[in-house]
Amino acid sequence: MRAAVLVRGGEPLAVRELDDPVPGPGQLHLSVRACGVCRTDLHLRDREIETTRLPVVLGHQIVGISDDGRRLGVPWLGWTDGECVYCRTGRENLCPAARFTGRDIDGGFAEQTVADERFCFELPAAMSDEDVAPLLCGGLIGYRALTLAGDGVRLGLYGFGSAAHMICQVAVFQGRRVFAFTRPGDEVGQAFARSVGAEWAGGSLETPPEPLDAAIIFASDGALVPVALRALAPGGTVVCAGIHMSDIPGFPYADLWEERTIRSVANLTRRDGEEFLALAAQVPVRTTVTLYPLERAEEALADLRAGRFEGSAVVLPSQPAPETAIS
Repeated sequence: MRAAVLVRGGEPLAVRELDDPVPGPGQLHLSVRACGVCRTDLHLRDREIETTRLPVVLGHQIVGISDDGRRLGVPWLGWTDGECVYCRTGRENLCPAARFTGRDIDGGFAEQTVADERFCFELPAAMSDEDVAPLLCGGLIGYRALTLAGDGVRLGLYGFGSAAHMICQVAVFQGRRVFAFTRPGDEVGQAFARSVGAEWAGGSLETPPEPLDAAIIFASDGALVPVALRALAPGGTVVCAGIHMSDIPGFPYADLWEERTIRSVANLTRRDGEEFLALAAQVPVRTTVTLYPLERAEEALADLRAGRFEGSAVVLPSQPAPETAIS
């Protein structure tokens, strides 16, 4: 099979011929139909997050067909021990022995892959392969972040990329008012945010027209944490949704006072996936995607780094792809 392989951290992906993967006990063999591109893939490629093995096939938003004909989704969380205190108390996302797709287990930037059947999801039938792929990380972890943000109506989203453009739609469906924050001066991104339901959109350093009940930070810039804190109403929460973020600068205690909180999101649970995929079909969530053939997986990462597309990028391993598609 062909695969886009991270051979050494910090270097471009290499498209190589690899042996077809053979499933072990409890695993399924999948023919990959589509694989979403996540900022975590970029962090792994750029060595901002260290890999546990090299070479490794990146990609953890996999849509595949099993040998018995089922269309399944494979997320970031690929395996847990099921025995630790976290697994036994409904917090398998914190399992210290967890293995992650595209880091510890070869992922979906390939024509074939294998995955633990227990960690695969049934997918909404109405969504195409390329449309549903971004739900499997940006959507799932975004949904967990939204849940941890609480029930407040006024929600700020900092960094309006793959996850935010899906979670904005869910939040509006839930009756929330969304305030979107993009890179300063990004009028195209702000218009995109309004097109998917944001009530207001502005630069990340701007003050929203009303205090926020909660803010989710999808961007990996730690300097946005005190900015978001200052935008909160008393009792509000800032949720840091990324697996990697630059250092958070110091800030006055007054910015945190009045029972404001800061919390992080780590990975996902299978329950998150089941709940979100059912909700996404109900909304329904519409994804905006840019498509890349397998040979251009490195280009997809470069375009993500540079912010050259709106919404999500998706690699199609088995066929040439057009430049963009909007669903």
